[in-house]
Amino acid sequence: MGLPGSGKSTVGRQLARRLSLPFFDSDHVIEERLGCSIREYFEREGEERFRDLEEAVLDELTQGPPSIVSTGGGSVLRPANRAHLHDRGTVVYLRSVPEEVFRRLRHDRNRPLLQVEDPLQRLRDLFEARDPLYRQTAHFVIETGRPSVATLVNMIVMQLELAGQAPAVRPGGHGAGGH
Repeated sequence: MGLPGSGKSTVGRQLARRLSLPFFDSDHVIEERLGCSIREYFEREGEERFRDLEEAVLDELTQGPPSIVSTGGGSVLRPANRAHLHDRGTVVYLRSVPEEVFRRLRHDRNRPLLQVEDPLQRLRDLFEARDPLYRQTAHFVIETGRPSVATLVNMIVMQLELAGQAPAVRPGGHGAGGH
């Protein structure tokens, strides 16, 4: 979990590959079920209806077999999501400061969140509101900064191994069973 643009989907996909686990991006699962973009649904039905759907999808994903799940940036706003994620899995918070996210996303036109007058201030406001919630939910906090995706994946795997929560991984990168 983390702010929009913190690398959740990219890092999650690589981590899943490394641990030989299925990967789910909760936003993509929601869009598949809706048959339209989250942005369209959000505009048409409002945030509350979207958050209800997001909560149902996260409840479902956190009860399934072991997998890597990338959550929407705002999923931590609901206490039920924070509880399900924290109690049913191992949560990694990819912590990116607003300036770092802005540097990465400043040319991305597909982020409705940032199509505002002052996107950097918007990111600062989101960070201020959500950082304590991400920290409360997470088992591990990984500062993203500027490391490569591979470095971030290695950092996460190391944390999981130290905590005894990672499936055994052979040097070739293939998992040797679940947990």
